Amino acid sequence: MDRSEWKQYILKTYHAVSDRPWPRHPNHEVFRHPGNQKWFALMMEVPGEKLGLPERGMLDILNLKCDPVLIASLRGAPGLLPAYHMNKENWITAVLDGSAPDAQIQTLLAMSYDMTAPGHGRTVKKRNENQAAAAHLR
Repeated sequence: MDRSEWKQYILKTYHAVSDRPWPRHPNHEVFRHPGNQKWFALMMEVPGEKLGLPERGMLDILNLKCDPVLIASLRGAPGLLPAYHMNKENWITAVLDGSAPDAQIQTLLAMSYDMTAPGHGRTVKKRNENQAAAAHLR
């Protein structure tokens, strides 16, 4: 999916609130929970050089909150990078150029949404669910 398709998918699937909080960066869009306004996804357009991919030009990316245990195993997979401009222990960057499978990004998006949901607590059950989902991604 391209940037526009991802935006429509996020808005439709998660009934998210989107906004562009940085006027100087009109292509940076935040997706929030309607209830608590917490971010669960950040879509940006960034130069490939800032991601360690100088030969790639401008890239659309999606930052997603992710269980730290999963991040270690996912980094380095095609299309998945250490989080750009976010806490690298809790966020991961998906490049929206088709290099990461759409199903994998959808799974990570669902996890990010769940991890930032109102009333979310880090329970053992949720961690186990995330680890099971991660095993599916590998």
